Amino acid sequence: MDIPVGKSRSWTEPLKNLDPVLLATVLALSVVGLFMIYSATHQSLEALNVDTGTFVKRQVAALVVAFVLLVFMASLDYRLVKVYSGLFYAGMLVLLFLVKTPLGTAAKGAQRGFYIAGFQFTPSEWMKVALIAFLATYLSELKRQGDLSLRDVLRATVIAAVPMSLVFIQPDIGTTIVLATVLVAILVLAGARFRHLGILAMAAIVLLVGAFQVGLVKDYQKARLLGFLDPANSPKAAIYNQSQSEITIGSGGMFGTGYLHGTQTNLDFVPEQHTDFIFTVVGEEFGFVGAVVVLLFYAILLWRALRVAMLSKDPFGTYLAAGIAAMFAIQMFVNIGMTVGIMPITGIPLPFVSYGGSSLIASYMAIGLLLSIQLRRHA
Repeated sequence: MDIPVGKSRSWTEPLKNLDPVLLATVLALSVVGLFMIYSATHQSLEALNVDTGTFVKRQVAALVVAFVLLVFMASLDYRLVKVYSGLFYAGMLVLLFLVKTPLGTAAKGAQRGFYIAGFQFTPSEWMKVALIAFLATYLSELKRQGDLSLRDVLRATVIAAVPMSLVFIQPDIGTTIVLATVLVAILVLAGARFRHLGILAMAAIVLLVGAFQVGLVKDYQKARLLGFLDPANSPKAAIYNQSQSEITIGSGGMFGTGYLHGTQTNLDFVPEQHTDFIFTVVGEEFGFVGAVVVLLFYAILLWRALRVAMLSKDPFGTYLAAGIAAMFAIQMFVNIGMTVGIMPITGIPLPFVSYGGSSLIASYMAIGLLLSIQLRRHA
C-alpha cells in the first residue's frame, strides 16, 4: 500500500528548521578540543608510560553520550521541559547536597563531584541547565508581562541563590559566577527593573564581603584574587598560573609554534592545561590567528543562540535560549579572560573545548534545547 505523500512530508517538515550552522559550530569546537587535549596531555602521559590518548579517549566517550543526548533533546518538544524543569532542578539540588557528604569526592581542595565507573560526574555543570530551565519556567508562567515586581525578582533570586550557595561552598566560584549571570540575564529579558537589580547587586556585595570575613573563601582563592588585583606585591606562587598562562599565549606570536610543538605546553609549565587553561594551547601552537578563529566559532555560537531566542514563538523558549546564550558567553569570557590576564583565576571550563565529561554533556544538552526551540518555531 502506498504511503500518503502528505504524511511523509509532514514527518520531515520540522527538519527544515534545523540550524546546521549551530550544529556544525559546536562539532567544530569539540574537534578542536580533542586535538588540544591530546597536545596538552600526551607528553605527561608518555613520561608516565601511560597511553598518550587516555584523556582523548575519555573525552570521545563523553562526546558520544553528549551527542546522543543532544539528539534526544532536539527531538523532544522543548515545551515538555517546562513540565519537568522543577523535578530536574530539585534533583540537581539533592545531588549538590550529597556532594558535600562522604559520598562526594574531594580533589585539589574542592569537593564537587562523584566518581562513577572511573568517570567523575559533576552536578554543578548540570545545574546550569537545570537553573536556566526552571527560571524560564517560573518567569514565563507569570500572568503579567512587562516589568517584573520586586516580589517576582526576589522569588527568582531565591531559586538561583540556593544552588549558588551550595556551589560556592564546594568551593567553586567559577560556576557560581555562571549561575549568577544566568539569573541576571533572564531577569533583564523578562522585564526586571534596574533599581531592583541594583538592590540585588548591593545584597550580593554584602554577602560576598561576609563570605570573606567568615572564611568561606579559601586562602588560595584570596591569594588568586589579590594576585590579580596587585600582581607586583603578591607572592610568586599566587600569580604563577596567570604568569605562565600569559607567557604561553605570548610565545605563540602571530601564527604559533605548530601543533604538538609548543615548548611551554610540552614542558607542562601551565597547570591544568587540558581543563581550565586549554586556551593557552591554542594560543601557543596556533598563535593569534588560531585564537581568533576559535573566538569566531564562539561568536557564531552566541549569534545562533540569540537568534533562536529572538525567533522563539513563546516567552519560555525565549528565556530558555537567552539563558543558554548567557551561560556560554560568561564561561567563554571568564575562561579566556583569565588566560590572558584580564580576569582572576577561577575554575571554569571552556565550553566544548576543555576536558571534562560533565561539562561537555551539559553543554550538548543545552544545544539540544536550542535546536528543539528552533525546530518548533512554527509549530
